[in-house]
Amino acid sequence: MNNEEKSRLASMVLAPYIQKATALQGKFRYVGGNQFRHAFSTLAILMDYHYLDPVLLKASLIHDIFEDTTCVTPNEILNLDNDGRAVYQLVMEVTRKKINEKDEPKDEYLERLLAKGSRNAKILKCADRISNLTDLHTDIFDRTYVKKYIKETKKWVLPMAKEVNSNMHFELKDIIGRREENLRIYSKFWPIKKKKKH
Repeated sequence: MNNEEKSRLASMVLAPYIQKATALQGKFRYVGGNQFRHAFSTLAILMDYHYLDPVLLKASLIHDIFEDTTCVTPNEILNLDNDGRAVYQLVMEVTRKKINEKDEPKDEYLERLLAKGSRNAKILKCADRISNLTDLHTDIFDRTYVKKYIKETKKWVLPMAKEVNSNMHFELKDIIGRREENLRIYSKFWPIKKKKKH
C-alpha cells in the first residue's frame, strides 16, 4: 500500500458498516466461521487489488446483509452516512431479488449481473466469488455441488472478471483449476457430503 492509498484509507469511515455487518455473525458458514468473516474476506480481496472506492468497500462489508438477515432495514443503510444511498444501490445490485417470496434463480441473477450490472457490482461479485471459491473445500462440500459451483463460475463470473480486472480473472481461473484437480484426486477417497448453501 503506497502513501496515497494509506491516506485515502485513513480518511474512510468504515465503522458504521462494520457495525451493521455484525448482524452476519449469526449466519453460519459451512466451512466454519460465519458470514461476518466472509464479508471481511471480500473486503480484504478488494484491498489486495488496490480498490479503495469507499462505496465499493462499504458495500463489500454488507453485500450479503439482505439475503442472510432480516434485522437490518434498507433505511438503516440509506441513512448511515453520505455514501449510504450509493452503498445501498450497489448492495441491491449484487443481491438476488425475491420473486413471489422465492429467491431469484441463481443463473438468472448472474446473467442479469453480467448483462446489466455496473462495473462496481461486477468487481464486488468477483471478489465475493474468489472468497467463496477459496472456501470451497472438496473434502467438505458435496462433489456435485462443487462441480455445479465451478461450472456456474466459468459461465457467469469469469466473463465478469475478464471485463473488469484481468488479474481477478487469472486468480479465478487458477482457483478453479486447483479445485478441479482436487476433485479428480479426492473423488476416489472422500464420501459424498450433504449439500449446503455456500
